[in-house]
Amino acid sequence: MTNTTRTRHTTRTTRSTRISSALIAAGAMIVAADAAAQSSVTLYGAVDDAVVYANNQKGSSNVYLRQGNLAASKWGLSGNEDLGGGLAAIFDVQAGFDPNTGAASSAGLIFNRQAYVGLRSNVFGTMTMGRQYTPYLLFVGPLASSWALTGATGAHPGDIDGLDTTIRINNAVTYTSPIYAGLQASAMYALGGFAGSTSKGQTISAALRYANGPIGLAAAYLQMDNANTNTTPGFDSASTASFGTSALNAGYVSARSVRHAAAAGTYTFGKLMVGLNYTNVRYLPGDHSIFSDTAVFNTYGAIATYRFTPAIDVAGGFSYTLASHANGIDSAARYQQYSLKEAYHLSKRTTLYAIQAFQRSNGNTLDANGNIVMAAPSVGDAENATPSSTRNQFVGMLGMAVLF
Repeated sequence: MTNTTRTRHTTRTTRSTRISSALIAAGAMIVAADAAAQSSVTLYGAVDDAVVYANNQKGSSNVYLRQGNLAASKWGLSGNEDLGGGLAAIFDVQAGFDPNTGAASSAGLIFNRQAYVGLRSNVFGTMTMGRQYTPYLLFVGPLASSWALTGATGAHPGDIDGLDTTIRINNAVTYTSPIYAGLQASAMYALGGFAGSTSKGQTISAALRYANGPIGLAAAYLQMDNANTNTTPGFDSASTASFGTSALNAGYVSARSVRHAAAAGTYTFGKLMVGLNYTNVRYLPGDHSIFSDTAVFNTYGAIATYRFTPAIDVAGGFSYTLASHANGIDSAARYQQYSLKEAYHLSKRTTLYAIQAFQRSNGNTLDANGNIVMAAPSVGDAENATPSSTRNQFVGMLGMAVLF
């Protein structure tokens, strides 16, 4: 072989090696890109804080900082893995915190807001297991007052019907169907886990919604058994569920079963959205309850939102809550609440906001000891622990929320 032939052979070998290396590298990049497309984990969350003025908290006015008014302060991890054939494994874990102190929202719970794992199918729907929000909340909530106005001051008085994010369920299995012609259904069952009584402590929820163009409709049911804070000796109050307490329902937290039914609808006219909502809440007494008659709260609500520009939107709402005549109460509790929200979006992630609400109460209710007392106002769910000592309560806030 001549020197010229050797040179040509060496050149061809070098080129072949370079081409092979390039193909291998390209193949590795394609595989890596494909794997990245099929599997992902996302860190997300929000930080929200506001200066608050309340004219009456147990008899005194107050100016303070409060977190989670427009968007609850939280962080979470969500992920999915494509398993092929339109099937994916999914998970979501979410923890709340207070940016004013750095403390977790719930002592003893790392992921207090939700923590679940499941499968999602494009054909058959989604099945999840763990600590979750209810179909009742997820289907009706977006069409109701608290989501349009913020739960802090827009939730119905004391968040009596749980349409803000107060209620979360442990040990829950949830199925949600695909969307068919705008219609979707979801059902949840949470296992109480009591040996010898599979239904004790259980939670049941089901919901249906319809969305088509400007129309949004939803209806749902929620039943929480033994979901209370009763500390009567010998009474086992463990449950898959817990609910928010306020001056409205303090006398009924020892209920054997709490049952919610809700319906809501919205219609959008260009930049204007209007909506109506209704909820019925029943507290059923049991052997260890401090009340004897079923207590019923009916709430009627109306909301409206208007977007002036992509950066500016406003919302307003009114709700009227009526309690039943029961448990020795002649003058049943009544609550009227007026709520407003103004938001200026500095970007898709950052919002400056102002919210205001006024509530007026009438009649009487039961306190935590079962005594008949004045029905005290408790605006939204911001004042659940600090009701007014008079018949009126006003709350105003100026705040900022950043999503990530």
